[in-house]
Amino acid sequence: MSAEPRLNLVLCWHMHQPQYRDLHSGLYHLPWTYLHAIKDYTDMAALLEATPKARVVVNFAPILLEQLDDYARQTRNFLAHGTPLTDPLLTALVTPNAPAAEEQRLALIKTCLRVNREHLILPFPGYRALADVAALVLEQPECVIYLSDQYFADIATWYHLAWLGETVRRTDQKVQRLIDKGCGYTLEDRRGLLEIITDLLGNVIPRYRALAECGQVEL
Repeated sequence: MSAEPRLNLVLCWHMHQPQYRDLHSGLYHLPWTYLHAIKDYTDMAALLEATPKARVVVNFAPILLEQLDDYARQTRNFLAHGTPLTDPLLTALVTPNAPAAEEQRLALIKTCLRVNREHLILPFPGYRALADVAALVLEQPECVIYLSDQYFADIATWYHLAWLGETVRRTDQKVQRLIDKGCGYTLEDRRGLLEIITDLLGNVIPRYRALAECGQVEL
């Protein structure tokens, strides 16, 4: 009796993002490149590293590689020299004070709610409480003036904590401490979180290169 026919299956992961950077001002309009880098691209690398027998094909779009390199460079330069960041959301994470204008405050709140509520807000009591306040304020926008700088510091922190890859949240003790703290994040806390983000951004491509060199990944 002949053996059952086999299907040759190739797992191909296509990593891509469009150009979110304004080529004239250098500012990023949307943060999806770095957010997916610290979540999905990082988690995928970690899962492959934990599964040595896995074999996949990974494709990185050129414009994605350029933006990853830019984010890694600019976050390093900010931490080392205070060079201004070109992403408004990253700036909000590490700025001492919340925006003064009501329109900017509302925009930041809306930005920090752009995440899956069921999976990335509800599991975290600290984030859930902030999101509940945000819902009330968005119903009555004039009330945004009563929110403190600490509120904006906390919701920006929680947004980034929620976006971190599951493998990062489970294994990084610094991240776990921030999650356990729950609220009242200081500027030092937020700079520490940016340091974690910077390391993740800088390690995305080297991790996939190492996976390619050991034969697990075809790039």
